[in-house]
Amino acid sequence: MTRLAGSGRKRVRRAGTGPVGRLNRMAKAQIIEFAVFGDSHVGYGNSLSMFGSLLPKAAGSGNKRFFIFGGDNTQAGADHGNHAGTYYKDFKDTVTGTLGSIPYKASIGNWEASTRPLFTQYLGAVAGQMNFPGTKGRVKYVWLDCALGIFTPASINLLRKLDDSHYYIIDFHWPLKVQGITVEPSHVLSAAETTRFFSSIPVKARDKVLAIFTHHGHKFYRKLANIHPDYPRTKFFVCGCSGDYKCKPNDRGYYNATLTGSGTGYRVDAIIAR
Repeated sequence: MTRLAGSGRKRVRRAGTGPVGRLNRMAKAQIIEFAVFGDSHVGYGNSLSMFGSLLPKAAGSGNKRFFIFGGDNTQAGADHGNHAGTYYKDFKDTVTGTLGSIPYKASIGNWEASTRPLFTQYLGAVAGQMNFPGTKGRVKYVWLDCALGIFTPASINLLRKLDDSHYYIIDFHWPLKVQGITVEPSHVLSAAETTRFFSSIPVKARDKVLAIFTHHGHKFYRKLANIHPDYPRTKFFVCGCSGDYKCKPNDRGYYNATLTGSGTGYRVDAIIAR
């Protein structure tokens, strides 16, 4: 209890107020749930049905605030792109019809590289940066264009502008060539392109890169520390697939992910869901 000066009355302090209460509230972790999908290849075989059955599972579990789609969302480049518009529309209609008001962003993949104007029309810019939902701008989401196995100049320029006043989650289609990766070598960026990626991020921002999500390998792979000497705490993920194109049943699914913020910063975790 706290005695009021100059009064015989006593004032009862409510639980959770005062310095200790404020510290407790500050220490409480903030958890933001999101999902990461890759390689749905809508337009190929039974992909639309498979993707259409996985997406509601992700949207209906937990409290998702954001969805990431990591490229080869459609089989747009097949048949010289003659059906690309239909495939993009099917993908977008499935996503918006399932997610409703939940925001999402799609990266561009190699099967979409020859149809960039249509990709942009249906799914927005092929590279960019935005506030990660729920973080009030403290965490940025960055998506890049390496659809043909080489980062575009615009993507490299985005990396060069990262600073140390924000945290970052980065997504692009091709996996980096990190030590121990088990993805088929033909579906991994070259050592030179991997070095180009890592060296493009300013030194002061490297501790702020929380996680890198990649795709293209049609399998799940995680490396949770020491992906590069200058990035000891960055987590690296390869997402499986959510469609019918060159995908084994055990590698079909998505990541249920969390972004956890506390007084000491942020961290990302992701587990496989099928």
